[in-house]
Amino acid sequence: MKLFEMFDPATAGYQDVSADNSQPKWKESRKTKLTLKQIRKLRKMNDVRNYEKVNYLKKVHQQYAPKAEGAPSV
Repeated sequence: MKLFEMFDPATAGYQDVSADNSQPKWKESRKTKLTLKQIRKLRKMNDVRNYEKVNYLKKVHQQYAPKAEGAPSV
């Protein structure tokens, strides 16, 4: 968890309260099991994060790439 997440209100669309079955009940010691729907959703979220990270790194590499030898300096 990041520090700003503790003080800012939750962003809409990040958590589906109706699909959240992580609240333990009294005297329940078993861990909750993930459904296939939840696993697919996690995988999609991870794919989106990886895609965004690759795009971000491309931008960073463009910004900090060495200048071409024939290019005029500004």
